[in-house]
Amino acid sequence: MPNIRCVDCGSLYPSQGVPFRCQECGGIFDYDAPFQFSLDKLEPDLPGYWQYRHAFALPAGAPVVTLGEGNTPLLWEDFTGEKLGLKFESLNPTGSYKDRGSAVLASQLLARGVKQAVEDSSGNAGASFAAYAAHARLSGRVYVPESASGPKRQQIEAYGAELMRIPGPRSEAAKAVLTQVEQGVPYASHAYLPFGLAGIATIAYEIWQQMGRTVPAALIAPVGHGGLLLGIVRGFQALVKAGLSNAEPYYVGVQAAACDPVVRAFEHGLDAMQSAPELPTLAEGVRVRTPVRARALIEHISPGKGTFISIAEAEIQSSYQQLAQRGYYVEPTSALVWAAYRELHRNLPQPAVAVLSGNGLKYIPTS
Repeated sequence: MPNIRCVDCGSLYPSQGVPFRCQECGGIFDYDAPFQFSLDKLEPDLPGYWQYRHAFALPAGAPVVTLGEGNTPLLWEDFTGEKLGLKFESLNPTGSYKDRGSAVLASQLLARGVKQAVEDSSGNAGASFAAYAAHARLSGRVYVPESASGPKRQQIEAYGAELMRIPGPRSEAAKAVLTQVEQGVPYASHAYLPFGLAGIATIAYEIWQQMGRTVPAALIAPVGHGGLLLGIVRGFQALVKAGLSNAEPYYVGVQAAACDPVVRAFEHGLDAMQSAPELPTLAEGVRVRTPVRARALIEHISPGKGTFISIAEAEIQSSYQQLAQRGYYVEPTSALVWAAYRELHRNLPQPAVAVLSGNGLKYIPTS
């Protein structure tokens, strides 16, 4: 089973509490090895994606916390004579892939004796955290930028979490939550805490099973903090380690041109992230100027193994409309992957699968 360690000094994650950064050096925590996946250890009688519980690296006795996440459809869409697989993470219980991380996170929080926690989010992670906190009987407070879409804010409040609307861009909500964390309130951060990556990795396991125990030649996903793509990478790594696949897909990470730090890091080095803007974008789910998992993504996805591209606002809008006209109602953040495929498909290995990360019902067009 992999351990959680600080990526800078190597300190092990403590067995008690939920520190979001290393208490020795302030570094980021991450798993130090691929997840362990075994067909012999599947538990098909458990609900949702919990059949993969053995791969979650949970403490002994950690509870199953579920709202029925996982087992999302993989549908194939014709695109100029090619077939693009669409993985419908928008059909998870709260309407986004975040539920895969939240279920494992809630299990970890309960196993560690946490009874209240705070989170910050552009909307989807906050709604997911609020739902799973309610289900696990945890008290939650969620900090969001005041620009977060109305349906996401309504979700958070409906689940019973306290909603804190913070003026300014997404980064201001991240700063505001730290005032509570500094007072000792546990920080259930979907970005900093690595627990949820094990849940997100199940997207890879499901795609592998849905494609007849093969992996796609290319995998496309939106990138904000980077947890979605990194979790999927870790899932395909686990399949390779288990001897169930000979190779990983070619990865494509997609950002909005209005906020594209990982694209800049891929092209010019990690220091180039500092030059990224944090402008308004339809793809609010990826408006993250300082992504926590950028370093891990760049270290694993080198040129030849994948790429990162940015999409202009006009293309996001066009792709959002095109998906809807084909019957797929997703939020604009999800439309990034359709735009990326439109741009890259002639040079991508086939078949490709794109992850639709969030439901269109969470988004209200302003015009």
